[in-house]
Amino acid sequence: MLTNKNILLGVCGSIASYKSASLVRLLVKAGANVRVVMTKDACNFITPLTLSTLSKNPVLSNYSDPETGSWNNHVELGLWGDLMIIAPASANTLAKFANGLCDNLLTAVYLSAKCPVYFAPAMDLDMWKHPATQKNISTLVSFGNTMIQPGYGELASGLTGEGRMAEPEAILEFLSNELKKKLPLKGKKALVTAGPTYEAIDPVRFIGNHSSGKMGFAIAEELAALGASVVLVSGPTSLKLSTQGIKRIDVTSAEEMLEAALDNFTGTDISILSAAVADYRPKDISLNKIKKDSSEFQIDLIKTPDILATLGKQKKPGQVLVGFALETNNEEENAI
Repeated sequence: MLTNKNILLGVCGSIASYKSASLVRLLVKAGANVRVVMTKDACNFITPLTLSTLSKNPVLSNYSDPETGSWNNHVELGLWGDLMIIAPASANTLAKFANGLCDNLLTAVYLSAKCPVYFAPAMDLDMWKHPATQKNISTLVSFGNTMIQPGYGELASGLTGEGRMAEPEAILEFLSNELKKKLPLKGKKALVTAGPTYEAIDPVRFIGNHSSGKMGFAIAEELAALGASVVLVSGPTSLKLSTQGIKRIDVTSAEEMLEAALDNFTGTDISILSAAVADYRPKDISLNKIKKDSSEFQIDLIKTPDILATLGKQKKPGQVLVGFALETNNEEENAI
């Protein structure tokens, strides 16, 4: 869900700053591109080198690089992010955000951000419950920002109560679920066919083609990334899915692919048939391996079922049905 997402991580001065290392590691492992902006106080709790190593990007904490004097463009950073998460978010920084103060790079990036902003507060119980803090949080929520509820437990002061920064695993799950809600194909059902079909001649031989299935698998994974519930009907291939949650049905022949497609077509919003289905199959299949007794070998072929045409007859209004065909000449004419 976070694959190739650009995530801005703001880290404030807090005893919970050490958790930001685990959060960066989890975000990167999930496929995100992470850039970290720290306050100067945060650098007293965890080193920029740690977060730079884990994020594989330079960590910024000043308006300019003290060694080169080059400007760290806060506007560019704000536009780069697909989402911004401040974790831990201290009471001090939350107050600055809520009141539009801009006295460090992190606050400047926040005010420049065009993306959704999330914050995971971390502070002691009395600070968390103080009316000023609660007012600031309400103000930020009214701006369209989203709070990730702090946890309950033992705090740095020795008190027990609310104020613990949410655990990195919980933050990752929260962000993933938030992104799912905003996906354009959320709630849609998709059917994809991919790969070749093999039509048996005898127990060891078949009629097939050179299709790898790569296009169909890529389509299925892209549909899933956009939020769709995907069923992938695949002919013989060595490909593996890199996206979890896709229902894969492996088949061999055109007849098996038709059966699987029909079983999953009802209620489907989008069907993309990208498989390279054999047009013909042997009329008779030998139960034993055919011996090479003569210099010639003849096979009688009959048509396989037309999967696209069959589904087309069952297509309901509102259903999207897309078919593919490979041509070797007069491509446009044959496609029409």
